[in-house]
Amino acid sequence: MADTIEERACELAVYIIETGATVRAAAKHFGISKSTVHKDLSQRLPQCNKRLYQQVRQILDVNKAQRHIRGGLATRKKYQQQKAK
Repeated sequence: MADTIEERACELAVYIIETGATVRAAAKHFGISKSTVHKDLSQRLPQCNKRLYQQVRQILDVNKAQRHIRGGLATRKKYQQQKAK
């Protein structure tokens, strides 16, 4: 993990850009809370690297638009597993 908050924000952004990960997935990968990831990306990153912020913002917007679909699939899977038992 990075030594400074700005470095951590940049590392998080690069990870999300390369993998297309969600905030939760990035938080799990780096061992920090999703609140910290969100704050780093939405508040700290624009101050230290605008270009990186613009790239990560696009991915976060896509993830947000797909959130309801992922939730529905997870619920469907949950009830299918319950029915199988």
